[in-house]
Amino acid sequence: MTAAWVVGGGGLLGSSLRRALHGTEINLFTPAERFSWGRERDLTVQLEAAVKAFSAFVGDENNWQIYWAAGLGTMGSCADELAIETRVLSTFLNLVKSEPRLIAGKGCFTFASSAGAIYAGATDDLITEDTPAAPTTAYAHEKLKQENLIRAFATANCSVTALLARISTLYGSGQATGKQQGLLAEIARRTLRNQPIQIYVPFDTIRDYIAANDAAAAIVTATRGISSKPGVFTKIIASEQPTTIAEIISIYKRITRRTLRIATSTSKLSGIYKRRIQFHSITILSNERTPRTSLLVGIAQVMAAERFAFARSSVMK
Repeated sequence: MTAAWVVGGGGLLGSSLRRALHGTEINLFTPAERFSWGRERDLTVQLEAAVKAFSAFVGDENNWQIYWAAGLGTMGSCADELAIETRVLSTFLNLVKSEPRLIAGKGCFTFASSAGAIYAGATDDLITEDTPAAPTTAYAHEKLKQENLIRAFATANCSVTALLARISTLYGSGQATGKQQGLLAEIARRTLRNQPIQIYVPFDTIRDYIAANDAAAAIVTATRGISSKPGVFTKIIASEQPTTIAEIISIYKRITRRTLRIATSTSKLSGIYKRRIQFHSITILSNERTPRTSLLVGIAQVMAAERFAFARSSVMK
């Protein structure tokens, strides 16, 4: 049986990956303690213990998968904050490399990256894995550095396969608050509180929104598809359904049956977002059917989850 570890398993994508792996022929590993992502020194000690525990968990089976879905950075993060993420990833890879059982076994390291950031400056009308990377932010440049760390790790260790999963705009229930991202969740929260919804880009801006559960299923399927093939693979994970901001607002109006309080303005991030972006994956194609949640259903789920959280917080006050 294959042992798997989702690093960042408590986040939006990480929790979805754990659900996608549950019930498969995968033995899921859970670290003994919750990681202190905000304290680098403490985190290093925790990761060292967890990697050793994972190595023991793998045991003599020798087959393992690691899904890296961790990260606190956003498109608006500064270079110093993002550099910490890269150092932590580098430390983690060195810890894995130091475990003889893991390096001697057959492993697959899947890294969650950002398609929207990496291709932000691309001029192609339809972006595929053949489209050259075109980063425009410190966040995107750091993601490419992190991908290069994974690439070098897999290249130096012939028993390790690597998947660079470049994900389009991710959404879902339970998206973290306090981060400058997650338009769909933010619209739901502000609508429930009857607050103005800040929109910083034109209404005809096109994005590709993919539900976290759909993205996780696609990532697990792709990982399974390459697990017996050595090398480094890149795959775009997207719904491949372009949607405008105007269409998003229309769906929310339909679900809530109310007029939203929209406030348009600009921010320091307005100019870094490509006006129209569409994705199409041409690599690691599979005959397996993965979930495809319609945006109407997905937004309804986000709205229901945010309504529940809002009601609960009101009772606790």
